Formats: sequence, C-alpha cells, structure tokens
Amino acid sequence: MNIELVVRTITVYLIPVLFAISLHEAAHGYVARYFGDPTAANEGRLSLNPLRHIDPFGTVLLPLLLYFTIQIPFGYAKPVPVDYNRLRNPRKQMAWVAAAGPAANFAMGLGWMLLLMLLGGRLGRDNFFVQMAVAGLSVNAAMCVFNLIPLPPLDGGRIVTGLLPLRLARPYASIERYGMFVFIGLIMAMQFGLLDGVLSAGVAFVVHLFGLIVMPISLLLN
Repeated sequence: MNIELVVRTITVYLIPVLFAISLHEAAHGYVARYFGDPTAANEGRLSLNPLRHIDPFGTVLLPLLLYFTIQIPFGYAKPVPVDYNRLRNPRKQMAWVAAAGPAANFAMGLGWMLLLMLLGGRLGRDNFFVQMAVAGLSVNAAMCVFNLIPLPPLDGGRIVTGLLPLRLARPYASIERYGMFVFIGLIMAMQFGLLDGVLSAGVAFVVHLFGLIVMPISLLLN
C-alpha cells in the first residue's frame, strides 16, 4: 500500500467531504425550521461547522475501515433531529425537508464545478486545489445520487413516503426501523457491483447537469 498516496487522497478529500456532510445535514434543519420545526435549531445543529455534525464512528472510523477493506469509503454524519409532527403540514413538508439534503449537495457540487472551471485551465490537473475541486464535484454528485435512492431511511425514501397516499406511506415508512440493515445491504450491493450501473449513470447525469449550468459562464470567460 502506498501510504503517501493514501495520505494525499485523504488530504484532498477531507474538506470536500466534511462540508458535503455538514451542509447536507444543516439543510435538513433549515428547511424543517422554515416549515415550523425548530428542533435542530434548539439543539445547535443549524451550523456549517463540521464538528457539530461529525459522528466519530460513522464519519471517521467506518469510512476508513471500509476504505482499507473493500475500497468503498461509505459513511454518515449525525442525522439532524427533525420532529415531523411539528411541521405545519407533515405529510407534504416532510418531502421538502428530505429533499433539502440532496439539493444542498447539488448546489455544492455546482460550486466545485465552477471552481474547477476557473482553476483547471490555469493550474493544471495535478494542482492540489484542482484535485480538491474534482473531489468536491465527485463527492457531492455521489452524495446527491446515493441519498435519492428511494429507500427509507435515505432521503429518497422519505421523499417517496411524503408523496405516497397515506395507506401506502405508513407501511413504506416502516422500512425505516430496519435502517441499519438497509445500509448494510446497500454496502454489500456496492461491493458486489450490483448498483454500479445505476449509481454511475446517476452521478454522470448530475455531473453533466453541472457542466450545462456553468457552460454560459465558461463561454463568457473564454
């Protein structure tokens, strides 16, 4: 194992990953507060400070363990607390709260794409900051797509729950109690390549959208 390469990879990805998870979680809290639930605000979780969102096991130990064993640095942050019963219209607004996380990742990925466009042509692909921009772009695209998988407790599952008729939403939402098994199943599916096609296509589509959105700026600069 090339330790120098591992250290450089961790250094390049550290800031993009920390802010990807922090803004993802904070976005849930901000939208929940907007719709009437101040739980996250009351617990000090409406913060862009990564230290408020890091879970020692899920954010640090688990990704490192998986990286060194199955080369899939999968992890999670401390979920922002949301009391859906305090939302003004829980059935509809829970979907908006859930969608806020992937939306934040989409916005961050777009920002990293813009930075990459500004730096890439001047500094070259081997520059540290260019590599960080590439990392931020890929991390946020991957988080956006992965979290939209329509299975509770992922955001996509909660969006589906909010959109389904009540008679279907309740049994579908009950999947969330088996959340740990869902995560383990998804990790195993990724390990055996069962999700490669879907995830790769989704990430490629999101990155393509980033490129289309920044294209007018690129044309103006060139």
